[in-house]
Amino acid sequence: LADLMKTEVYDLGKRINIIESIINAKPTDGLWDDGRTDEDQLGIAYDELEWAMNYNGEDIDKDQREILNIYNKHRKINLHKMKDIPVFKKK
Repeated sequence: LADLMKTEVYDLGKRINIIESIINAKPTDGLWDDGRTDEDQLGIAYDELEWAMNYNGEDIDKDQREILNIYNKHRKINLHKMKDIPVFKKK
């Protein structure tokens, strides 16, 4: 699941008959007790995020530019999480 986009996870869930209440639940990291969702924290919806992740340089409007700016801000802050963890190798 780690390499799938949210829409792919939702599609998979429907194909394997996961109950609708789980599929329709708003994703959350569970770190806040105020009901804050992942999308609340990101400032954009997952479909917008997926669009930004797949953006290929075509002409875009002002709203799409803002989506890209939000995505790029979060991506830059979190790039360190994408790097392999250093491993000590005994010789």
